[in-house]
Amino acid sequence: MSDLFALAERIVGRAKAGEEIEAYVARGHDVEVRAYEGEVESLSSATTGGIGVRVLVANGSEGARLGFAWAGSLDEEVVESTVVEARDNAMFATPDPDVAFATPDGVEADELDLWDPSVANIATDDKVALALDLERQVRADPRIRQVSSADYGDERIEVALASTTGIRSFTHRTAAFLSASAIAGEGSDSHTGTGFSVARGFAGLDTDRAAKDAILRSTRMLGATKPPSDRLTVVFDPRVVSTLLSIISSALSGEAVVKGRSFFLVDDPTDPRAFAAAAHDAEGLACRRTVLIDSGVLQGFLYDTVSARRAGTASTGSAVRGGYAGTPGPGCRALVLQPGHHDQQAILAVVGEGVYVQSVTGVHSGVNAVSGDFSVGIEGLMIRDGELAEPVREVTVASTLQRMLQSVLHVGSDIEWLPGIAAGQTLAIGDMQLSGS
Repeated sequence: MSDLFALAERIVGRAKAGEEIEAYVARGHDVEVRAYEGEVESLSSATTGGIGVRVLVANGSEGARLGFAWAGSLDEEVVESTVVEARDNAMFATPDPDVAFATPDGVEADELDLWDPSVANIATDDKVALALDLERQVRADPRIRQVSSADYGDERIEVALASTTGIRSFTHRTAAFLSASAIAGEGSDSHTGTGFSVARGFAGLDTDRAAKDAILRSTRMLGATKPPSDRLTVVFDPRVVSTLLSIISSALSGEAVVKGRSFFLVDDPTDPRAFAAAAHDAEGLACRRTVLIDSGVLQGFLYDTVSARRAGTASTGSAVRGGYAGTPGPGCRALVLQPGHHDQQAILAVVGEGVYVQSVTGVHSGVNAVSGDFSVGIEGLMIRDGELAEPVREVTVASTLQRMLQSVLHVGSDIEWLPGIAAGQTLAIGDMQLSGS
């Protein structure tokens, strides 16, 4: 922490008269292990570090010119040349009256425990053993023809940010995961299913859960057929819901307005269960809980400093960036629906008849968060008498996001935090078009 902060301070100290500087300094380390047929197929361990420097040069009534440069090194000479490059880039930028760096807004950052030292302290041999054990457990099921991948991975990330406007922040977090992709077969039929276990550190990982999940998701799809077209209730798997919320999030930092009924959506980066949680945003402001949709009514958008100035409002502490090579913009970190009172089994029982969606395809081409069009391919199982029944595939589910939000029947109590910007939980939506044979 101290060396990253010291470097950020030195960069900010290079500011000249009439300019402001922001320094984003990051360091990361990740380990990846893949097991295949009882052996280690690949093992990698890498440490990265770099800086992103933004320079603002005042340009009178026209606003300011913004220059940005980055480098994948923390070497002092590289840092110096990066500052010079950012300053040069600012001279050629178009003046913008809304461009500005964040300034302290008085909101205190939450103290979040997002760091598990076991990620760094556990021996590599133990991490390898976990991947091998995961593959062994999945292969032990006679219905599994092949395990295409069995992986262990972990990461630790540290970021220090400082600016001439008085911003000082430090963020660090860890994550570890297990993932297995299993291929189940029966005659000429075969299906793939993936199982996960995710935690802050090594001790929180569960090989049994990941293995059973992969086996269940692959074997229960054996014998899947194309169902007839129909209009019915659709129950989405938590992983699918996480994907859908991530897509909807793009509209919540834009101009689109989404309305629904009996619907409550919040972005809460201060929830330590979220793997993208943070005490500070990518501009150094304190992250905070932001209600986006309440009882089906849009309450507001997520803003960083620049988008807030353009909208005539204040930042919501929602700046994100993809690392030192990128600049900040508004975005979600931890979207979650207010949980209902029923778990998945109870929701299935209440729904009675419908279809359960285990996975979707064509999401990025079939879902438009601006127009609201929604049409995706699915694999899953029919719901009959409140229970999962025969598997189905080669079928499309279609509606619009607006209609879907208006037709929410049940939100599950089974919140599952996954890597990414949105939690997963079971979600039942009525009156959707199922197009099969």
